[in-house]
Parts: sequence; structure tokens; C-alpha cells
Amino acid sequence: YMFSCIVLVFSPGSLNVLLIVADDLRPSLGCFGDTVVKSPNIDQLASKSNVFHNAFVQQAVCAPSRTSFLTGRRPDTTRLYDFGSYWREHAGNYTTLPQHFKSSGYITMSVGKVFHPGIASNHSDDYPYSWSTPPYHPSSFEYEKKKVCKGKDGKLHANLLCPVDVSEMPEGTLPDMQSTEEAVRLLKSMKDESHPFFLAVGYHKPHIPFRYPQEFLKLYPLENMTLAPDPEIPKGMPTVAYNPWTDIRKREDVQALNVSFPYGPIPRDFQLQIRQSYFAAVSYLDTQAGQLLSALDDLGLANETIVVFTSDHGWSLGEHGEWAKYSNFDIALRVPLIIYVPGTTAPIPKPGDKTFPFLDPFQHTPDTASKGTVVREVVELVDLFSTVSELAGLTVPPPCPDHSFHVELCTEGFSLGGTFGSNELKTNAEAIAYSQYPRPADLPQHDSDLPLLRDIRVMGYSIRSCDYRYTEWVGFDPATFRAHFQDVHAGELYFVATDPNQDKNLYNITEYASVVQRFRSYLEK
Repeated sequence: YMFSCIVLVFSPGSLNVLLIVADDLRPSLGCFGDTVVKSPNIDQLASKSNVFHNAFVQQAVCAPSRTSFLTGRRPDTTRLYDFGSYWREHAGNYTTLPQHFKSSGYITMSVGKVFHPGIASNHSDDYPYSWSTPPYHPSSFEYEKKKVCKGKDGKLHANLLCPVDVSEMPEGTLPDMQSTEEAVRLLKSMKDESHPFFLAVGYHKPHIPFRYPQEFLKLYPLENMTLAPDPEIPKGMPTVAYNPWTDIRKREDVQALNVSFPYGPIPRDFQLQIRQSYFAAVSYLDTQAGQLLSALDDLGLANETIVVFTSDHGWSLGEHGEWAKYSNFDIALRVPLIIYVPGTTAPIPKPGDKTFPFLDPFQHTPDTASKGTVVREVVELVDLFSTVSELAGLTVPPPCPDHSFHVELCTEGFSLGGTFGSNELKTNAEAIAYSQYPRPADLPQHDSDLPLLRDIRVMGYSIRSCDYRYTEWVGFDPATFRAHFQDVHAGELYFVATDPNQDKNLYNITEYASVVQRFRSYLEK
């Protein structure tokens, strides 16, 4: 799909960029219509931004998604479907989004989880290619999966649900608090810098374990919590589509429930507690983002900095009887995407007025007056590279050819620049998003959520249009990275208007055969 061009008023490199990436955050935010979650600071950012209500990632797991949107290439081009390879060595020497800014004269900095750490980013977060200075990781993350959660027995456990007294934590802090402090320190160092900056801040929450300051539980009384609207496994769901949430099963408090594999279910009262803790972790994340944005404002940088807020993928909270990510449903693929451009998405404030004053979720009353500019057309995170480049006045990478392993700078996404500079609600009925997810077999296995490359036998290719979610599960050869579209293992088709939760599979219904054929033709291209 393409968007109309606009002429941006900024000279090349005149605007800074602050990229905020949450981990496992679905659009459970007030600005996306969630009436339960308290997220006043992100909502405030949204009120002055373009808010993309139908933004989808290319694979619902951390490393493949982050590598995809930071290179502007899809997983079949990065050849990363697990955590086990570095694209520069395994696929091609692709220029990244921060590297593009770095080569354009920006000082580029990384705080927290931006690239997925480890092999997937060469154990260096792609430094020095992408970053001007060595990336920062919070020291207290070392304790994230340790026995630091106080149980009902008074002992310490490695639990899924882990509200804590921060003063009792190792180092007396939490990873996202440290990341905010470091990001603010870097912003202060940039205040009088002659070069523009690109600062990426990756927060760890609401990724499991749900370790967050315990006071945030008060925002979500358990008696107010409800189950997912569709907590049962749909009858028409193919077995290959199901993810058995093995990661949360490893936590001590979940192990104590003796939940059967692969379908469970988790007991109702514990489901409510998981939802409560997820929402509490989101509000904790909101305060960290709020402190960061308030600091940007206090330093006089908000009027000259593009702010992008997004997540690497969503997270199931009991929908379809599933938990975590690892699937091709909207609940795992849809993410918040909020982009603020000073003077374009919101007017420059009068001297003395604040753009992003900090809002305390314990005291703030939600303001429903402004939702920002709502963009309803389907977009993809692979579009970010081109979009941020255009908004900052940099050269927009050219479209990739069909085979681009040898091309260092190109993109498989499109710039969303045409959605800026107008207060109209945007829709493009032709726009579609492509995603995918691998499986080791048709039936749920212990490695179904995250199979190693060598064990992938089935690839689920998924298309999201404004009307439908279509997924086709086909044979896949990991040795050649080839999908065999004639070897169809299963299919799914959901009509979004009447089935927004994607519970009624229409794939084998005769009257939808032409729709199936149309989407299949898209995939085979």
C-alpha cells in the first residue's frame, strides 16, 4: 500500500528522536479505549500524537520482532525466527534504523532492552554499528528471574506474580527505574549538544515475571478484575495455531497449580490475578515513561524531539485459553504505536506551558477529551524505519527488491508520513499487514512456543486486512528457509467486524472460499 506524500517543514536532522519500546505490551491503554488500565502519561502523549489503532508486528516474539522493525526487513529476510542468530552474519549486512541516523550525523544511544540481547544482536546490541556509545543495561535485571518474590509462606520464590517492596530488592531498585534514570542522564548530556540525538529506551515491563512496585496493585482491586471475553479454546482453532505458554508454566507459583499440558486451563482465580498483575505492571511502565517524557519537557527538548512509543508484540491474557505471545492472533500481534511530531501532531506550547507534565496514576482522573489523531488503517512495525526517517528529514530508504540479502540499505515497509499533518481520521481499506509464526509440529509440543530454527517444520503466514485475519500454516524447510505453499497443514479465516476476538474460524465455510483464495494469492506472491 502507499500513502500520499507531504512536504515536511523540517530541515534534515533538525529534530531529535526518542524511541520508547515496551516489552510484551498489548494496546491495554486508555488511549486505545481500555477502560480498566490507568495509563495517564502514555494517554497524554497520545493526545498530542498520531495514534495508530491497527499496528501489527511481523512476529510475536521478542528477538525476531525487534530485529525486523529495527532493520525494516521481515523475518523471512532477517532469517531470524528464534533467538539463535545475528542477521549480519546469518542473512545480510542490513543497515539498522539507529545506524541510518548515526551515519546522518546523529548521536545514537541505547538504554535497556532495544535490540534483543545475546546472539541475536551479536552480544553487543549491534554496537558499534548502530550506536555511538556502548548500550546501557540496568544492573538489577540480573535478579529478574531469581527468587526475589515473597510468597504467602514468607519465603522467597521465582514466581510469575511478583509485586515487591522496592526497598527490599537487590540494589534497592528495579530495572526500568534504572533505565529511566540513565535515559534522563543522557538527555541532560544532550541538552547543549550541537548534534541531534537518537535515543532508544527499551523498558522491560510488562514482560514476565510481573515484578513491579506492590503499590500498583491498589489500582486494580481483585474484585474488579474480569476474565478474558473468550477464555475458552475455540472449537474451530487448528491445533497448530495454539501456543501452550510454556514460559509461564516454569514459574514456581504456576507450577504449584499442576496445570495440565498443553491446554490447561489455569484456575479462574489465578487467571484474575495474572490479569491484575499485568495491568499493574502496565501502570508502573506508564509512570516510568511519564518521568522520561517529563524530563524531556523540563530540559526544553520536547519541542524539538520526535517521540515514538511502541512495543515488540502483544500478549494473551486468557483469550482463546492462551497466555503469553507466540501466536498469529491479533492479541499477540497488535501493538500500540504512538508518534508525536512537535508542531505537526500538536502545536508548540506557549512559553512556560508544559507538553508532558508528569501525571500520577493514583491521583489523575482520566481525560477523555482528546485522543490525538486516530489512524485506523492497518500498518506494520516494519514501516517504522521509513516513517521515522521521513519525519526527521533524513533520506528514506528505497524499497527492497524481491531478493535483498545483498542490499545493505532498503526497506520492506512503507513510510506512514502521509498520515501526518491532518486532523482527519485516516482509513485505507487496501492496507494489509503480514506476520508469521513457526511451529515444530501440528500438535502442541513443549517447544511449540519457541522452536529452534532447525526444528521448524511448519510456518504460519498471516495477513491482517481491515476486514479479515487470514492465516495459512504450511510446510517449511529450515535448511533452505523455504515455505511450501502447496503443503497446507491448516488454515484460519476470521471476519473482524462480527468476530473481533477471532473465535469463529470461517476457513472451511463454502461461501468464504473466494476470500480464502484471494488471501492465498497474496501469500504465494
